[in-house]
Amino acid sequence: MNRFSKEFAVQEHTYPLEAWCIRETSFDTDSHFLDETLFALGNGYIGLRGTGEEGYSGPAGTSLDGTYLNGFYESEPIVYPEAAYGLAKVNQFMLNVPNAKGIELWLDGERFNLLTGSVQTYERVLDFRTGLLTRVVEWTSPQGRSVRVRSRRMVSFENKHLFAIELEVTPLSDIDNLRLVSALDGAVKNLEAGDDPRVGSAISGPTLHMIDSEQSDSFAALVQKTHNSGFTLISATESVLSAGLPAVTAQEGQRLTQSWTLAARAGQPVTLTKYGSYYSSRDYDAKELMWRSKDTLSSAAAAGFDALRLAQEQYLADFWQQADVQIAGDDALQQGMHFNQFHLLQSVGRDGRTNISAKGVTGEGYEGHYFWDTEIYIFPFFLYSKPEIARKLLEYRYAGLPKARERARQMSHDKGALYPWRTIAGEECSAYFPAGTAQYHINADIAYSIKTYMEATNDQEYLIQAGAEIVMETARIWTGIGSYDREGRFCINQVTGPDEYTALVNNNYYTNAMAQMHLNFAASIAEQLQVEAPAEFTRIAAAMALDANEPAAWRRAASLMNLPYDDALQIHAQDDSFLSKKVWDFANTPKENYPLLLNYHPMVIYRHQVCKQADVVLAALLLSDQFSLDDKRRDFDYYEAVTTHDSSLSTCIFSIIAAEVGYEDKAYDYFMETARLDLDDTHGNTHYGVHTAAMAGTWMGVAYGFAGMRVVGGELHFAPKLPKQWQHYTFKIHFRGALLEVHVQPGQVEYRLLQGEVLDFTHGGEAVALTLSQPKQSRSLA
Repeated sequence: MNRFSKEFAVQEHTYPLEAWCIRETSFDTDSHFLDETLFALGNGYIGLRGTGEEGYSGPAGTSLDGTYLNGFYESEPIVYPEAAYGLAKVNQFMLNVPNAKGIELWLDGERFNLLTGSVQTYERVLDFRTGLLTRVVEWTSPQGRSVRVRSRRMVSFENKHLFAIELEVTPLSDIDNLRLVSALDGAVKNLEAGDDPRVGSAISGPTLHMIDSEQSDSFAALVQKTHNSGFTLISATESVLSAGLPAVTAQEGQRLTQSWTLAARAGQPVTLTKYGSYYSSRDYDAKELMWRSKDTLSSAAAAGFDALRLAQEQYLADFWQQADVQIAGDDALQQGMHFNQFHLLQSVGRDGRTNISAKGVTGEGYEGHYFWDTEIYIFPFFLYSKPEIARKLLEYRYAGLPKARERARQMSHDKGALYPWRTIAGEECSAYFPAGTAQYHINADIAYSIKTYMEATNDQEYLIQAGAEIVMETARIWTGIGSYDREGRFCINQVTGPDEYTALVNNNYYTNAMAQMHLNFAASIAEQLQVEAPAEFTRIAAAMALDANEPAAWRRAASLMNLPYDDALQIHAQDDSFLSKKVWDFANTPKENYPLLLNYHPMVIYRHQVCKQADVVLAALLLSDQFSLDDKRRDFDYYEAVTTHDSSLSTCIFSIIAAEVGYEDKAYDYFMETARLDLDDTHGNTHYGVHTAAMAGTWMGVAYGFAGMRVVGGELHFAPKLPKQWQHYTFKIHFRGALLEVHVQPGQVEYRLLQGEVLDFTHGGEAVALTLSQPKQSRSLA
């Protein structure tokens, strides 16, 4: 374990260690902000933070009652003190949209509020198998009125526009005037980032203006529009009271309410079921939004909450049947694994128009932007667990290809496409280009995800329809930005690699090595399609005005790529200058000065040997066959000593390589930090949203790390190990139309073919063939 990591043997966990849920047994304002993130619900489009239906009136800075829509954004001009040509001009940021989950409860004029009166019992559970957030509270008001409240909340995986809440109120004493108020509140705003650029946006005040509203006995809708991006949004609710009483409607500004008042007897429950929907003109014509809202809500109300709940359970049962990672021997880890997988499913866009942001739909960190996190960290989880979702993520990148072409022209490339470092709708939104636009490796990262997708699926339809064009268009950028030096080496200058504590360097190893892979892959695609689908190749080549000599130029640049290596240290140099810099003075850097980016000017950091996250070590994973085991060990040893892991993307990669080179204890410690990063809030900022890349890194740690899974040249390989802390572990992967279960236990691993007719792979270099007639084989662990 290195000096920057935490000691997990004494880690105190916030929640009981249960495999399939997180359970909160007391209400605490000190943890409320964090709890809102951890108990958030989503479906890849809608995200509801885990604030109670009744709202929250605790101390300032202990809540952000947010509702978010993946891909729905406002835009704003980026103002630079000093402008320069080609800088990103417009920012896009995810909006906090109207709060449709609010339900007030009044007992003879006293409002249900956990910060007043007294709480007799309290339990809240987020169940990963049902997708339900359930809360049961017994509360006594300041005047002695008692009530039992049970709420169940879900965000539908079957209909991305829909969520539902069932609130059951059981008086424990007679209540003459029990009043329930269903609210739809459009007076919301986004969180201001302040001094931490990772937190939120720079916008203060409302970002949506109301243009209309509609309300009836059970239905309420707000029609709003963004100021700059020009999107129309309809937020709507349908509220049904079990007692069948008519509602009293009211409107105050952008807040619509329906209320019911009745006499309630002790022990007799009253249930309010609320269905909510969000539709925007980013998905449909604005004229369609109202009828779509009404149709969705009326259909949901007709079906009822239990029907929606059963559909949710069935969807999740299918998901877990494919994706579940079972670990015996470490309860904290099993809980962390399921929590992470569940939140990934809640966060990922599944419509081909949206992606997955760094914080999912749980908070406003990084403004809802999409990064390379998707392709390098998150994509593998979905590729091998739910490949249909992986394809949708690739479809999103194809939809963004026209904007990537535009960005390439802005960056003075006369051909090709350059994908943005951070974006929502396809435009570059990074205002700090040294650690943003300069990360040209995103082109290779996207190409790498397409390459791994093709190796795992052999989806030729996708390659012809979209993948080939993306790969070849983005490959052109390398021959545009790179050049040959006097020694004939192909060099790529003034770029930034994954390590954002080192910017604008020449020949970043990761960038050059990934560019080499990209160029070779693009040339291979061109060669393959010319032979196997000549008509389609002609169409694609014509669409991108591909010169017949370009594939050969890609091959030449790849073969002569400059890949820095230090002969004295026998390590791959992170870039041309990294090893000539002085090492950061870690011994005299106070703990409170981490992360460094919040406490030192970028130039101070850039002058030192210090890494924010895995860079060369990441290349050793992605391009595994290009490194010997000794190379990996030496690279790991050197870069571990100068890496702070200030980025949540780092520890999972170090865990995987540590496992491969035989550093078992380090592999496990790094893995544990990744697995429970959000549940234990080890980075201290989960209250602003979960870390989706680290969550996916947990899955990578099992499959790539302890199971030694690699795909080399289209061939699947395993080299499993069993951590001493575990009794056994099991995971499944989709590969070439087959579903494979891998079960690792003391002394041996069992491979089982669950779907498909045949699957060939290697175990520790030994060939294994599973078939319908022999679907299971066991092999010894090394």
